[in-house]
Amino acid sequence: MSEIIVYEDEFITVRYLDDKKLIYHTVHKPFPDQVLRDALIAGSDALKKYGVCKWLSDDRKSGPISPELLEFGRTEWHPRTIADGWKYWANVVPKELVAAGSQIPIIDSLYELGLRMMVFTTLEEAFQWLDRVDS
Repeated sequence: MSEIIVYEDEFITVRYLDDKKLIYHTVHKPFPDQVLRDALIAGSDALKKYGVCKWLSDDRKSGPISPELLEFGRTEWHPRTIADGWKYWANVVPKELVAAGSQIPIIDSLYELGLRMMVFTTLEEAFQWLDRVDS
């Protein structure tokens, strides 16, 4: 896999995968709010720069998201990134999160903005889904 690192620190790495034509972030451990903001903005800039529409999030090692960060996503990051061409989001989360159904409100609100999102518990399933969707 050919990759370009667009953001990296001890908490999160954001890459552009040239062969897959997508942005891919991996959370290494729970992060401060500003770190995630910076990482997401770097990913959005790369999405626009490389003209891609797919994003894969490996959030299995993520901690709770603060209400302020959720609001940032809803009011700033989601609309901006969608306007920059984001169409498909595969989110890999812990099994407990999928079972709890806590992603449903986010999926519904993003669907209304035109984004198609699926939640997975393995990277393999997430990559397979993104490979199948149209660019």
